[in-house]
Amino acid sequence: MAEPAARRAAILAAVRRAGEANVAALAAEFDVTPQTIRRDLNHLADRALIARVHGGAALGSGIANARYDERRGLAAAAKARIGAAAAALVPEGASLFINIGTTTEAVARHLVDHARLMVISNNLNVVDHLAGRDGLAVIAVGGHVRAGDRAVIGPLADQFIDNFRVDLALIGASGLSEAGDLLDFDADEVLVARRIIRQARTVILVADSTKIGRPAPIRIAGADAIDHLVTDHVTSPALRAVLDRHGVRITETG
Repeated sequence: MAEPAARRAAILAAVRRAGEANVAALAAEFDVTPQTIRRDLNHLADRALIARVHGGAALGSGIANARYDERRGLAAAAKARIGAAAAALVPEGASLFINIGTTTEAVARHLVDHARLMVISNNLNVVDHLAGRDGLAVIAVGGHVRAGDRAVIGPLADQFIDNFRVDLALIGASGLSEAGDLLDFDADEVLVARRIIRQARTVILVADSTKIGRPAPIRIAGADAIDHLVTDHVTSPALRAVLDRHGVRITETG
């Protein structure tokens, strides 16, 4: 049996890796009682390292946000290739939404040489990449700015987005289930993403293969809501079948 400090460190690593953890599964993994795991989770939650949820723990929005810079470094090469491929799908003269996420930021970095684009984003990092570029009209969504990742979220952001109807939405997600569900951790972020999807004629999901099968508690939408997936590789045959059934185009960058 591991010492409490070592076990808690391993539990924290597991939650960060998967996004959530279940008490029963952790108890079996570490060969301790569920009561011991609950005490460990409470200990970690008291120190704001995780968020307690029914039956286990997850990364709370504030915790996830604090790790935004760290997430930029995960699968960075794959995200760069995805960003270039997704940007190539954006025609000159298009209007588009870009939402929060490190992969959507990678797309923005490849849009700087486009012309006659109108870009609306609730991601202030995207705004920084694109504002002031010749030929690009950049509109920042108004609302509450979340400190960790500079996402603009909340009711004001929702209302702001409703004023636009655009050609394309470039969106990211924290997870993509084998059933084709787009998943995320933060309810406010999910509401913004749903509005962006609703207000776009064509939806492009950008997600590297580490997101496939990654659990997250909140469903954004199903595969029927997206038109195109840009990824490095679709690692799940079940997901590929779902996407094919819904007519979703797939671009794999390798």
